[in-house]
Amino acid sequence: MTMTNQPTYRTGLGTSDADSITLLGHDLASEFLGKISFGELAFYLIAKQRPSKGQLVMFEAVLAALADHGFTPTAIAARLTYASAPDSLQGALAAGLLGGGSRFLGVTEDCAHFLAGELTRIGEAPTTQDGWDEVALDSVRLQREKGKFVPGLGHPVHKQGDPRTPVLMQLARDNGTFGPHLSLFESIGRVHSQVLGKTLPLNGAGVCGAVLADVGIPMGVMRGVALLARCAGLLGHLVEEQTHPVGIDIYMNVDRNIDYQPPK
Repeated sequence: MTMTNQPTYRTGLGTSDADSITLLGHDLASEFLGKISFGELAFYLIAKQRPSKGQLVMFEAVLAALADHGFTPTAIAARLTYASAPDSLQGALAAGLLGGGSRFLGVTEDCAHFLAGELTRIGEAPTTQDGWDEVALDSVRLQREKGKFVPGLGHPVHKQGDPRTPVLMQLARDNGTFGPHLSLFESIGRVHSQVLGKTLPLNGAGVCGAVLADVGIPMGVMRGVALLARCAGLLGHLVEEQTHPVGIDIYMNVDRNIDYQPPK
């Protein structure tokens, strides 16, 4: 009789048997419940290591910074979907999350990747502010030559300065997590006007990308962290939609103000 090998499927996250649930090698019931915050657990699941105190402060600060920005397209999409299908909370939540892209929420990922790429390009990180400023000037010049924007530079509302930016940067300094990604991004904020001829604010979403990179979050899941944060905000919008609905009003306002021009 021919023996065949039974395939196995590897995971280091969770497993369970009749008597226990194991998560990241720990007993969920006795070691985690009531002893670990959701933010700490999320970091542990993503980075595969328990965060230091400073890393946890910054990770949770990013989650708070990205949780909700009002009636953004992601929130409107969630509310409209719930108005259309109130029997599908999960569909409404998913609709809002699917709207996270290059214009909303994706900047966190884009900025982290841009900064990481520039740090790889230069090789050895500078040790002085002047050194960082020189690198930043090259980075902005190269982006301009490519006809591209610097991710995280500029904001449609906070044109004089994003209120999250200085707070996140100071928190990183206070918690010992101000690393090369934040150093380069901060320098871009100082010198970009020399290349662009105008001064733009460093937006909070971009700072969040630099923060996440400096605390060791893998590059491939940066947007996922932004979506994790926004999930809380979207749930808040859906609770409001249940109690003080606006989705139908938004739909009716659009429907009653159509400029209908059929093709010629």
